[in-house]
Amino acid sequence: MSEKWWETTALEAMSTEQWEQICDRCGKCCLIKLQDEEEDGGEVYYTDVACHLFDGEACQCADYKNRLLRVPDCVQLEPGNLDALSWMPPSCSYRRLQQGAGLASWHHLVCGDKTRVHRTGNSAMDRVVFERDISDELEDRIVEWPLINRN
Repeated sequence: MSEKWWETTALEAMSTEQWEQICDRCGKCCLIKLQDEEEDGGEVYYTDVACHLFDGEACQCADYKNRLLRVPDCVQLEPGNLDALSWMPPSCSYRRLQQGAGLASWHHLVCGDKTRVHRTGNSAMDRVVFERDISDELEDRIVEWPLINRN
């Protein structure tokens, strides 16, 4: 593999290993999202409420292999469904590459540090609650921080 293979390999052409390396482990995809009806614009809103499988210490799914069985509305991102990236946050590495923006400076493939995504505030680490632990409505848990890319 070339040193910066993500700059020369299209998402659709990536191997499974390459595809998995693109994930920055921010955990934002594990946040519960709300979406307006299409006739209302279809806007996506992020909450600070995480999926029940989210591992807050590792900032990733605790059962990644079986997540689709355990969480019926979980979406598996893969080269064949890049249209699903439209609801991913702007900082999502897959979405950035799809839009031609390149990987962020804090991405582990760029900086060589898998913790920088957390130290720069670009992840869900230490920012989420679980649905089982809240009594308020999801609409009351809408947050803006998942939409912000901190370089």
